[in-house]
Amino acid sequence: MTPTGPVTSAATDAPDAPAAPLRRSRRARGAWLVALIGVLAVACATSIVLGSRDVGWSDIWAGLSGQSEGFAQAAVAKRVPRTALAALAGAALAVSGLVLQGITRNPLADPGILGLNTGASLAVVTGIAWFGLSSATSYIWVAILGGALTAAFVWGVGSLGRGGATPLKLTLAGAASAAALSSFVVAVVLPRPDISENAVSWQIGGVGGASDDKLWQVVPFLAVGGLVCAWSARGLNMLGLGDELASGLGERVVRTRLLAAAGAVTLACATTAITGPIAFMGLVVPHFCRLLVGVDHRWLVPFSAVGGAILLIVADVVGRVVAPPSEVDVGIITALIGAPIFIAVARRRRVREL
Repeated sequence: MTPTGPVTSAATDAPDAPAAPLRRSRRARGAWLVALIGVLAVACATSIVLGSRDVGWSDIWAGLSGQSEGFAQAAVAKRVPRTALAALAGAALAVSGLVLQGITRNPLADPGILGLNTGASLAVVTGIAWFGLSSATSYIWVAILGGALTAAFVWGVGSLGRGGATPLKLTLAGAASAAALSSFVVAVVLPRPDISENAVSWQIGGVGGASDDKLWQVVPFLAVGGLVCAWSARGLNMLGLGDELASGLGERVVRTRLLAAAGAVTLACATTAITGPIAFMGLVVPHFCRLLVGVDHRWLVPFSAVGGAILLIVADVVGRVVAPPSEVDVGIITALIGAPIFIAVARRRRVREL
């Protein structure tokens, strides 16, 4: 007699056994993502309420409705685009850093450390000083061009010698390029006292100059860059296996790396054009997100976007309230947060591949 009952049960249960942990993992990741979105909502509300000037609920409602007759209402109306810009900039820089770490397999990769922010800054101040650029859109295009040229240069220098583009060589090439480009920025700005004050303030990095016009001009670039990075997530997972294995599995390694790099450069440089160079965002957030969801870039991209938005909003709020009535630029706050983490990662025995 054939034992049809037990065989049928085993055949039915066997495929479900390995899938159950995956489903639980997805539920856990989904729960973490929902929790982070909740934290983001709280951070946005806090950013609108807190600042160097106290505001009441009536002022908040009036400011959100577009009224700006009183000082408190005007403060609220100014904080709304400032909060939106901080969220967008934080998300863009975090995702950019995540993608750069993925395509270079370098845990120290970051738009600032690899020199992209400085290259974008040099392009913008050169455009202002020599070509009279004045619109945010022109800043963005020039910044993307400068960041792309810097990325190509750093990759070329880091690829020289035995072993190709190793994480350590890319980090050293990026740091050296950033230092040299910073000197060029100073050389361009110093002979021009008419732009030096604004350029120096912009070089620190901040979101205090946010406006609706700037938001609408930068959003299309960030949307395109974000979509490209999200589309590249599966390819980044394959690159993590190594170029040879990824190629053997059918992945077009060069195309994936170039496309992902284009998205990362667009996000970092478009943000830098509007906010100035903000350091360490792309380094801190991806490492934190990996502790929550592992190394799957299909989850890391949305987690990094939300986490970056939270971190930059909180840093901006801290900068507003730490020394009233003056403000500390958000670039200084993120440097204070990111520098110790950079040192901790760099002090490992070796710069390992992700």
